[in-house]
Amino acid sequence: MRVIAIDGPAGSGKSTVARAVAARLGLDYLDTGAMYRAVAFAAIRRNIDPDDTTGVANLARQMDLEIGDAVIVDGVDATIEIRSPEVTRAVSTVAANPAVRAELVARQREWVAARGGAVVEGRDIGSVVFPAAELKVYLTAEDSERASRRTKEMLDLQYDQVAADIARRDHIDSTRAESPLSVAEDAVCIDTTDRGVDAVVRQVLELAGDGQEDPRGA
Repeated sequence: MRVIAIDGPAGSGKSTVARAVAARLGLDYLDTGAMYRAVAFAAIRRNIDPDDTTGVANLARQMDLEIGDAVIVDGVDATIEIRSPEVTRAVSTVAANPAVRAELVARQREWVAARGGAVVEGRDIGSVVFPAAELKVYLTAEDSERASRRTKEMLDLQYDQVAADIARRDHIDSTRAESPLSVAEDAVCIDTTDRGVDAVVRQVLELAGDGQEDPRGA
């Protein structure tokens, strides 16, 4: 089973790079962040407080979730809704719930096993979900660049608001007790601040053995 893990904070370019790498290598792509967003979406939809650890944990265990080109939550297409500001504000709290993480990590492993491998992106893929992944990449970028990228994606929000939200999520994700955002010891770190998507994708492909140049010197 071939697994490539791509981790990093919000706005580092994980999704764009992971999708491109998966397409190039002929592998399926899994956005684990979308799974946590799906739980947050379902909680909001059912009027469950994200801070209600037991309620949200039970919801995560019971909900029907389909992840692919679309995100289907209990039969509802939530592909767009899971990216809403309301869900974004709630997702770090949901993701810090140990029971939710245990449930979704199990689902992530099942999803990948059923497909015989995948390019998987998130915040704890190389460190927790797939510690034996053949390649672990950690993408990062300067805070200002990450905020700028997210502002362009969310046109209804101002830069300062996005920057503050990213800083809040970074703090929660990095300090949570369960599977915090961290760099796996054997991960290759790539700073995407001043690099185009094609260059980053090319380096990851080279690290995966799909290239001729020395990837660590790229």
